[in-house]
Amino acid sequence: QVQLVESGGGLVQAGGSLRLSCAASGRTFMNNGMGWFRQAPGKEREFVAAISRSGGNTYYADSVKGRFTISRDNVKNTSNLQMNSLKPEDTAVYYCAATGGGLSGVRAPVALTYDYWGQGTQVTVSS
Repeated sequence: QVQLVESGGGLVQAGGSLRLSCAASGRTFMNNGMGWFRQAPGKEREFVAAISRSGGNTYYADSVKGRFTISRDNVKNTSNLQMNSLKPEDTAVYYCAATGGGLSGVRAPVALTYDYWGQGTQVTVSS
């Protein structure tokens, strides 16, 4: 089992930045691929970014590429999502997720790839 707790959400003006963190506990963190998803009101949950177990491979949705950066620290058991140049359309609840094993580029954007989910943290970007 892996327990995930997100933090760092909040209210920010358009053009601003936020850094989300996901703290993992349970089984060995370095065995898990990590991902971030988001869900806006009335919309389906969508992929944001993911990172492989070693951190050597990262994957991004086109809508956030160049603005968001995912990282991980396998010593601290954390995954971070640095979000810059935020837009009102980035407003959503952001969820951290972990796989039960590895992560490929093909599977990274697929929610069913992930076995563990956090409770989410709200990000609101005002115009």
